[in-house]
Amino acid sequence: MAEGKHHWLRKEDAESTKASFPELFFDLVFVFALIQLSETLASDFSVGIAFDALIFIFALWWVWIHTTWVTNLLDAEVVAVRLLLFWLMFLGIVLAIALPKAFDEAGLVFALAYAAMQLSRSLFALYAFKGVDGASFMTFLRITLWLLAASAFWIAGGLVSPESRALFWIVALAIEYAAPLARYWMPGIGASPTETLDVNGEHLAERCALFVIIALGETIITTGKTASDHADEGGIIFFVLVAAFLTTVLMWWIYFHDGQERAADTVEETSEPQNTADHLFTYGHLPIVAGIILTAIGEDFTLTQPHDAGGYINALAILGGPILFLAGTLWMKTVATRMMPWSHCAGIAVALAGFALAPHAENFLLQFLALAILLDVALWEYVALKRFRRASA
Repeated sequence: MAEGKHHWLRKEDAESTKASFPELFFDLVFVFALIQLSETLASDFSVGIAFDALIFIFALWWVWIHTTWVTNLLDAEVVAVRLLLFWLMFLGIVLAIALPKAFDEAGLVFALAYAAMQLSRSLFALYAFKGVDGASFMTFLRITLWLLAASAFWIAGGLVSPESRALFWIVALAIEYAAPLARYWMPGIGASPTETLDVNGEHLAERCALFVIIALGETIITTGKTASDHADEGGIIFFVLVAAFLTTVLMWWIYFHDGQERAADTVEETSEPQNTADHLFTYGHLPIVAGIILTAIGEDFTLTQPHDAGGYINALAILGGPILFLAGTLWMKTVATRMMPWSHCAGIAVALAGFALAPHAENFLLQFLALAILLDVALWEYVALKRFRRASA
């Protein structure tokens, strides 16, 4: 049976670097999950809700990126791997349905769906590598044991009162996020050696880029829906819609114009692809995705309450989203190019200074400020890259 599983591994050819149709089909669940998350946050955004949102963002990203790691190693065109993705899709739908009430009556459903996604995928990989690749098998054995520990806290959190739930789920996430940094160390079997997994960097970079597209697409969907609901409220809505759309386009530009391709090249050329992929994608893309989601929430506030002075809470989304996004792309580009993008540093500094305006400025003014910051960053970087390439030619 072990011999028959060799064809489950991702093939080393040109097609293997491309995202497969089963993987793209799987991603559709996360479109639904992100829409659920954005609508939940926009309906009642506060400091407490923002804190809960971070738990959801961390959880959604972690279950997606770990599934992407498995499909990076296995061939998603194989029937068994496809069936795994379909199973994870169903659990993802349950997870997304439970998300709006996860801190109320649906906590246990959310926790069980999340734990089932993490464990079933890891156990499948464990079986896939058994007798085929001993080093990868031991790595997934360690991963499974760490996920078992985290799942205990996820389920315990679903069983306790909503007031205590966040504490258990924070511990669960801390275990999961610390695991790769600790190289999945376990008593008796030690830590996983570095570079045990045969990572395809180009495929991983493309998958993460597609998730960024999903997050940006969700922003377009929610912005368009909110704008259509408030289209009869005056001319300011049109200008806010234009600002929101351009903000999303500029995020696309800043991520894809230079950084994404360089990240893919870096992880392909490095002598430590697994470690580099962790820095660039597993951890590095989290603030990028979180920033896009927060930006979508800020745009919702601006469209529904353009003339309100929302204070620091609304600014946390309207300006905080671009700050997180720029911080993530700054990290990605610094790791990929070994050069600091000073345009991003300046953009973050100006956005942080913009919080001083939060108690006095109306939401639409903060939205225009966010747009101006991203536009300046994009133009600065474009001109700087053009000069650098001209000087290098």
